[in-house]
Amino acid sequence: MMRYRLPARLLHWIMAVLVLAMIPAGLVMVQQGIARPLQDALFLFHKNTGVLLLGLVALRLVWRWRNPPPPLPATLPPAQARIAGLTHWAIYAALIALPVLGYIRVRAGGFPIETLDALGLPPLVPRSEPLANLAKSLHALAGFALAGLVLMHMGAAAYHGLIRRDGIFSRMWPPFGAGRDN
Repeated sequence: MMRYRLPARLLHWIMAVLVLAMIPAGLVMVQQGIARPLQDALFLFHKNTGVLLLGLVALRLVWRWRNPPPPLPATLPPAQARIAGLTHWAIYAALIALPVLGYIRVRAGGFPIETLDALGLPPLVPRSEPLANLAKSLHALAGFALAGLVLMHMGAAAYHGLIRRDGIFSRMWPPFGAGRDN
């Protein structure tokens, strides 16, 4: 079975680690009563990793456009193939929407994004509490949607890797290593 090429696998696993770190950081940083230094560190991590993830998802989409994924096995039922495709594109949509909504929330709220500030990029949205609050709510909803999609993706990967053993999991694993790449 053909595997994803090394750049696709590396981008996938780097982004997976970052997303899996961002979800709990995002949930904890907004809790009442946590120590301010911890909260500040989590906000810094979350905002600036969001910038990094937006760049990585753009790079990943360009790579995918120029290097289509290997075909799914013919033994995969068509409904599963459609669900897998829809889930992947929904994950991409969430990975774009979340940083954009986070950016709007932070900038409209009058807060810095240290990475972008260091690059000298001015805010692209006006300061507006109603806009910040709307973006905050949409960001939270998109975050929960992404968490659900990630759980579905991980469950499907485990099913194909541990139960079906049909080669679908090995298309992306291991991140490094030999094998017949697409």
